[in-house]
Amino acid sequence: MSHLILLRHGQSVWNKKGLFTGWVDVPLSKKGIEEATEAGAKLSEISIDEVHVSKLIRAQMTAMLALSEHPSNASPQLLTPEGDSHRGWSDIHDVNQMTIPVHASWKLNERMYGELQGKNKQALMEEFGEDQIRIWRRSFDVPPPGGESLKMTAERTLPYFESHIVPSLTQGKNVLVVAHGNSLRSIVMSIEQLSSDEILQVEIPTGQPIVYDFKAESNTYSKVYVD
Repeated sequence: MSHLILLRHGQSVWNKKGLFTGWVDVPLSKKGIEEATEAGAKLSEISIDEVHVSKLIRAQMTAMLALSEHPSNASPQLLTPEGDSHRGWSDIHDVNQMTIPVHASWKLNERMYGELQGKNKQALMEEFGEDQIRIWRRSFDVPPPGGESLKMTAERTLPYFESHIVPSLTQGKNVLVVAHGNSLRSIVMSIEQLSSDEILQVEIPTGQPIVYDFKAESNTYSKVYVD
C-alpha cells in the first residue's frame, strides 16, 4: 500500500487581500508560511518518496517549507525541466546524497481566472452581484471571462495525475502533491468518484494535508485521518 498526500498551498498574500489570484505568481503570506510548516509537522509519521508541485511560487514555497519540517534527512531537489539548456548542471554525483525529487508542472496550476485576476472579490460582488460571482467561482463548467472552469482545469490536471503520479503510487511510493484549491478538487473528484454537483460542495482548506491509502491491486483510494 502507498500513500497519496494532497496539500493546498498556505495562504498567499493575495488570499489575505481578498483578490482573485489564479495564475498570478504571488508568494505566501506570513500565515501561509506558518500553515506550510505546520503541514510538514503533521506529516511526520509518513515517509515521502516523491513530490509534485505546480509552477506557481506559493505551491513551491509550501512544499519546501513542509519538507523542511519533515523528519526525513533527504533534501528536496527541484528538477530542471526538459529542454533547459543548462540541464545537467544540477546532476548529483555523490551516490550517498539522499534527495527527494520535486517535479514542477503548469498542469497542476490553479484555475486561470482570466479577467478577474488581480481584482477584489468583494468589489466584483458589488458590481456583478453575488449570484454571478458564485457561478464564476463555484460552477463546474462555466468559466469566468477569459478564464477556466473547473471542468477545463480537470482536463489538464487529470491526464498529468494519471501519467505522472499514479505510476509512482502503483510502484509503492508515497507521493506528496502540493497545488491549489481547484487543481486538487479535480483530483479529489476523480479518485472519490464524485459527480459534477458533488464536487462543488468540496472545499480544500489551505495548509491541511489530505491523505489517501492507495491499493494498486484494486486501484482504489481510501481517505485517512491526519491530526
